[in-house]
Amino acid sequence: MNRRRCATAAITLVCALTVLASPGQAFAAPEPPPPSGTAAGAPKKSLEQVRLEIEALYRKAASATDAYNLAEEQTDKQSAEIVRLAQEIVKGQARINDLKNRAGAAAREQYRGGGLPPEAQLVLTDDPQLFLDGAGRIQQGQKATRDLLGELSRTQADLAAYTKDASTQWQKLEANRLRQAKAKKEITAQLDAAKKIEDQLEKEELARLLQLEQQAQYKAQSAWLSSGALAEVNGKASEQGKKALAYATAQIGKPYEWGAEGPGSYDCSGLTSQAWAAAGRPIPRTSQEQWRLLPRIAIKDMRPGDLIIYHSDASHVGMYIGDGAIVHAPRPGRNVTMTGAGSMEILGVVRPDK
Repeated sequence: MNRRRCATAAITLVCALTVLASPGQAFAAPEPPPPSGTAAGAPKKSLEQVRLEIEALYRKAASATDAYNLAEEQTDKQSAEIVRLAQEIVKGQARINDLKNRAGAAAREQYRGGGLPPEAQLVLTDDPQLFLDGAGRIQQGQKATRDLLGELSRTQADLAAYTKDASTQWQKLEANRLRQAKAKKEITAQLDAAKKIEDQLEKEELARLLQLEQQAQYKAQSAWLSSGALAEVNGKASEQGKKALAYATAQIGKPYEWGAEGPGSYDCSGLTSQAWAAAGRPIPRTSQEQWRLLPRIAIKDMRPGDLIIYHSDASHVGMYIGDGAIVHAPRPGRNVTMTGAGSMEILGVVRPDK
């Protein structure tokens, strides 16, 4: 417990020093070109307003990234299912052809017998033993014919079902491709808007913007710690959790890239899903699906390796590493890093290996 308190204090101290080292002066963002119909003398936004605006754009991009990643995951699954169904259709058609050939062979055999059905040929025999033998063969033949026709009917029904399923999967595939394209367009629009704002800032203003971002995170983290949220948190990582943590922390310093799952770059859920995959426990690809599908636990019960889901739309995720901190991929323009677990709005906690 003393080690945990020391580490928590160390994280808090580092955040505080970062804030204290920030220049005290405030900057105003350069005024962007006014939209058509807007008065040229509109007041400039404060740098804090600019920070909040950029943060909102990146949040929207993160939500769209989740939609893109989910559509991509579903597209991959549907593509694989279509391939499987196509293989089943090929096998089913081959089976139908074989059954038809067998039925044709039986018809040809009857033709060679003078065109008379076996029952008629049996009536014409005078030999009692032949009659008895023939009766048995007729019964067997009738059963074989029924079985043949039954199997042909079932195979044709299966083939029709496979064809219908393939058509349904194809429609879903196309719908997901459209969702991917729409999400990609949304991501690009939000990131371009954020970049346009950042490009209007001077070097000193960009530095101050980062400091404001750190101050906001430190303030949120301090409030979270002061609330006593960590008072009962003392769980130890599971063996799989340790492996996931080792993977995630080894990625520190690598850049954020939307839709990326490594090894050179990651988005937030790309990092957590790959970390748990490396631990031998595959989990959903997106933060929203991780929140929806993985077992939820109380904050007081969380342990290293658990995933903390952020914001009301579950658009961000980080991995708890203990001592009130997480490792996560923050946003475009930032690298995989450690930060306070309470530095963002916590939605809840999920445990992949529960």
